[in-house]
Amino acid sequence: MLELRPLAAGEEHLFLSMTGKALVGVQSFGRDYLELAALGQYRPEWTWVALRDGTVVARAAWWGGPDDDEPKALDWLDFADGEDDAAVALLRKAGFGIEYCLLLPPGWRDLPDVRDAAERRIDVAERAGMTPFVERLRYRWTPADGLPARPNRLVFRPEPDDERILDVLRRIVVGSLDAHERRTRDKDGVDAAARDELAFLNWMPSPRSWWRLAYTPDGDLVGLSVPGRNHANPVIGIIGVVPEQRGHGYAHDLLVEATHLLVEEGVDEIVAETDTTNTPMAATFAKAGYPITQERVYLQ
Repeated sequence: MLELRPLAAGEEHLFLSMTGKALVGVQSFGRDYLELAALGQYRPEWTWVALRDGTVVARAAWWGGPDDDEPKALDWLDFADGEDDAAVALLRKAGFGIEYCLLLPPGWRDLPDVRDAAERRIDVAERAGMTPFVERLRYRWTPADGLPARPNRLVFRPEPDDERILDVLRRIVVGSLDAHERRTRDKDGVDAAARDELAFLNWMPSPRSWWRLAYTPDGDLVGLSVPGRNHANPVIGIIGVVPEQRGHGYAHDLLVEATHLLVEEGVDEIVAETDTTNTPMAATFAKAGYPITQERVYLQ
């Protein structure tokens, strides 16, 4: 008999009872479930298990910030050999309707065992009703990669007014190559996409004073550069250039400025992401010396 349910408080041992080498997912990158559960980022009601005769045969955990009322993403999905159907049933029963973020090593398609593990999880997610959405590259910069020199072409100024930032975001999302921005823009309009971006920036627990608008020496707006910190790492929150300033390589200037600001704050690593299809931004990260350390597949 198969039982599908969330954990009750104090049942973390059930979630951790599945063993074996992790080839994909957050667990393959050393994620500690108990550590994040203690911080309120995993919660019993967001953590589901499938038990067959009392043994866990599939498990799924949805992640969110400690102040979030709902999870942000499904990022932990495991199931025993031959228990794909149980995993499908588990996702359907939980019914969160949140996108699945599958973490993978760089070049995962060239690693047979890893590719098989990834494709099995993607198949389970699709059978549960999700569809592939976008693939992303994840970067992790450290001082060993070299601090890129400031080009000194632009002037950067703090901007405390959220309405001013929102106006700039409205311009940035027009023509954006980011799949999440395009999805919201195409479905709900430019203003909704800009407000989503602003909500994300405000969601980060890092100081608001780190946000910078960039201008040419003549005072023309170029874009927005937001270094930040999420609940795990220092990050590049957003690098955005307004449409009329694109084609001059200014994204590099914005990224370098964000990198310098974080280094001046004493960080020893910086995490960033971009879509695999956003080749201009991928080239910008490469130029600034950001190495790819992870790939991610998103299903929604």
